[in-house]
Amino acid sequence: MALSLLADRVFPSVQAISPRWLAQEGITLLLADLDNTLSAYGVPEPDEPVRTWERALREAGVTLFILSNNRKPERAKRYAQSLGVPYIGHAGKPKPGSFHRAMEQMGVGPGQTAIVGDQIFTDILGGKRAGVRTLLVEPIRLAGNPGRYLRYAAEWPFRALAKQRSK
Repeated sequence: MALSLLADRVFPSVQAISPRWLAQEGITLLLADLDNTLSAYGVPEPDEPVRTWERALREAGVTLFILSNNRKPERAKRYAQSLGVPYIGHAGKPKPGSFHRAMEQMGVGPGQTAIVGDQIFTDILGGKRAGVRTLLVEPIRLAGNPGRYLRYAAEWPFRALAKQRSK
């Protein structure tokens, strides 16, 4: 079975995703990548815009759940605890197992779940494999690892098509 690498919707940042829109779409669980989606790499705790957005999600009936591939176990734990949300660290995206564990933990199915992330080959592909809605955001910052530049260059055509389709 072929899977699309095109996100269902594209946004400039997580704060551009309206909690009310998510609720209207029937989304009650929003899985979120951490690094370069919610915060830049290495930022230990959420900033005020992320905290404000999470409160708005909660008020709209949407639970934020961090699904991070970060290999440092304390990274996702500290960030999630500071924000007061559930998490799975070292998630192994794009494998769908962690997506299914998160949905099971929260008592929802794929139709009520979306993933937001900055990477096509982990976040979006994993979401497609798990059968959930996929929301792509621009990476917060590319600086650092040269491999990121190569990965984002390989993703560029899929980003461009998804943006065009999302208009």
